[in-house]
Amino acid sequence: MCILTNKMMGTFPQNAIKKTTITIAFLFMVIGNAHSQMGCTDNFANNYNTTAIQNDGSCTYDSVMISAENSYPLDEVLSETSGLIYWDDTLWTHNDDGDIILYRINPFDGSIAGNVSLYPQTNEDWEGISQDEDYIYVGDFGNNNNGKRTNLKIIRVSKKSILYGTPEMDVINFAYADQTDFTPQGPNNTNYDCEAFIVTETAIYLFTKEWISQNTRIYKLPKTPGTYLAEFQDGHDIKGMVTGAVYKKERGIIVLSGYNILLQPFIFLLYDFENEDFFGGNKRKLNLNLPFHQVESITTKDGFNFFITNERFDTTRTPQQMHTLDLAPYLKE
Repeated sequence: MCILTNKMMGTFPQNAIKKTTITIAFLFMVIGNAHSQMGCTDNFANNYNTTAIQNDGSCTYDSVMISAENSYPLDEVLSETSGLIYWDDTLWTHNDDGDIILYRINPFDGSIAGNVSLYPQTNEDWEGISQDEDYIYVGDFGNNNNGKRTNLKIIRVSKKSILYGTPEMDVINFAYADQTDFTPQGPNNTNYDCEAFIVTETAIYLFTKEWISQNTRIYKLPKTPGTYLAEFQDGHDIKGMVTGAVYKKERGIIVLSGYNILLQPFIFLLYDFENEDFFGGNKRKLNLNLPFHQVESITTKDGFNFFITNERFDTTRTPQQMHTLDLAPYLKE
């Protein structure tokens, strides 16, 4: 370490010492300001920081229970509705076992308005549906039976071909890069199940349904046909099991659906994040006043008004339904 004595300092011009002192003070001020500008930027949060200009993901929220605006019965053929998108001014859904049909349903009352067969594809366990500008993606990746599937896949269908009535399809095959144990785990006893995913401009992101941990992890895949390893990106203690996801690019928001072990459904808002750091922004959980509803899917038309569906649950005699939600009170314009 070099220590400047008074004698040594005497050899430096006084204006140089003054400039150095000012520079150091300025640097401390910049560092201090940078820290003061980080914080919770969401005025809906209970720790909103009025001086923060960059979100650090620290926002916390009071527990909230919200109700559906409307609920509509679904046709008996949709008793296992498991995915939902809004496209071509209507809703599209599918069942989760055996059925290879995409059903077009009326967003105003849930009635079936048409259907498209994805033959010769098969349905081992279709658990989610997503889309981008040109394709619909159907996730045959349900894995809750024993947690040991080695044939996980996503079916990609050209939107244009659906409109022509002759679906053109290809397949994205994958495995989880960090799953090494394929020993049968027994029903509903794995963290390598999945029922939700989104498709962005560049990639597919899977959100796991974790029966053991009640967390969710994000895995990333290419969105083109091939065989891949899904790479782990991030995780979050969501305190529940994720069953659906929708991404609204224009609003910069991802909304997840799910339920906990007591079959209490919820939705989970992710917004004000940077790039692919989906858990780096605001994370808000809203409980749904739909007890014992096995909510399986979610989608939106505009990023404020949402649709969800639930499977039939015979134990509590809960029928299959479509519900509408207004989330505008919880989201910024």
